[in-house]
Amino acid sequence: MKRDQLAWVWLILAGLLEIVWATTMKLSNGFTVLGPTVITIVLLLISFGLLALAFRVLPAGTGYAVFTGIGAVGTVIVGAVLFDETLTGMKLVFIATLLIGVIGLKQVTGGEAA
Repeated sequence: MKRDQLAWVWLILAGLLEIVWATTMKLSNGFTVLGPTVITIVLLLISFGLLALAFRVLPAGTGYAVFTGIGAVGTVIVGAVLFDETLTGMKLVFIATLLIGVIGLKQVTGGEAA
């Protein structure tokens, strides 16, 4: 696997972990429940470590936008599924807009190095 492809893998994994740590942060009830708090902190550190590895190769602006896009979209979906948070038509429109932006950034960045 090429260096830039590996950077995208790290970035996607970092974004997926962001979804998990954001979820466990919710479950930690403001860091008052020990188990979810510890999981949040550990996954946050791993997620940011992977993001830092991706930043070695990818432009920071693109990398951070994709990272937060994955986290935001995933966390909205998890919130709707696990926590019965409202998922309105307008939320779906904006989630789709985020996804289009993330996919677009990946397409225009391609093998572009930092």
